[in-house]
Amino acid sequence: MIFITAKFRVLPEHADRWPEIAGDFTRATRGEDGCLWFDWSRSIDDPTEFVLVEAFRDGDAGAAHVQSEHFRQAQRTLPQYLAETPRIVNATVPQDDWSPLGELAVPERG
Repeated sequence: MIFITAKFRVLPEHADRWPEIAGDFTRATRGEDGCLWFDWSRSIDDPTEFVLVEAFRDGDAGAAHVQSEHFRQAQRTLPQYLAETPRIVNATVPQDDWSPLGELAVPERG
């Protein structure tokens, strides 16, 4: 899978509305056939920083994502809300889902 993490620093006056601002892009991306997940989190240290964790089935699915109309629309509309160019880590990893974090295994309950 293609695993991507990106940090978005949003202008302070738009930070509380970022989930709404990025909402159409988020929903459209999650609807893509090759999207495994597309999840936003807000930094607990910097309320203007949002971290996007996304994964696509393979390189073809990743390419389809960046060639989609909703991606092009995001390129046109989202930068006006950002304080800087987002930073990204992009890697191909040999798995297709999250793996359990064995070091913090939770015992069976019940």
